[in-house]
Amino acid sequence: MRPSIALLRKDLLLERRAPEAIPAMLLFSVTTFVLFHFGLGRDEVAGQLAAGVLTVTLLFAAILGINRLFVAEQEEGGFDGVLLAPIDRTALFVAKAAGLFLFLALVELVAVAAFAILLLGPSPWPGLPGLVLVLALLNVALAVVGALVSALAIRTRARDLIVPIVALPLLTPALIAAARATAPLFDAAGASGPPTKWLAVLALYDLVFGLLAYAVFDFLLED
Repeated sequence: MRPSIALLRKDLLLERRAPEAIPAMLLFSVTTFVLFHFGLGRDEVAGQLAAGVLTVTLLFAAILGINRLFVAEQEEGGFDGVLLAPIDRTALFVAKAAGLFLFLALVELVAVAAFAILLLGPSPWPGLPGLVLVLALLNVALAVVGALVSALAIRTRARDLIVPIVALPLLTPALIAAARATAPLFDAAGASGPPTKWLAVLALYDLVFGLLAYAVFDFLLED
């Protein structure tokens, strides 16, 4: 874990000194919610519509972060450094996935607040703890799949095209599960928690794709 922590610390320092991913993701999310607010012509949305707006917006915001995930390694020889260093190469995958998870969490602190103000109305909302749990599981899915796809696409000239083409189909099951899990939280009745079935689907997705990505990343880095 020490190499992963060191690599993660490096990424966080780079983002703090020269912010790129977080401002872009945040601006995209807030702008999209503003567009939905005026485009739908409604001050409040509920149920599946609200869940779909939130999860799809966060998904496309994550794509912006995924595109930038390995840019520093590609431009500054970071891949060669990892290959030459006496460390487990999957430490780079763990660091990148953890970094993307943290970026998403920071973006959601502001984006979800903007979503609530623009599209949920001023009424108290009891579903916040359940939403935090669903978003945490969704972020894990975005992080592990995003890190794998970004490493695959970074060595191609069409990186900005490859990432959404590959990532969106892979992330569709997680997106559907997250939307189904959050829909009851946005109903007029205001369920206090998400359905256990969809939480289990999200958790299983995270486990399967996390293990798969961890297993193949070493071979991907060599190629």
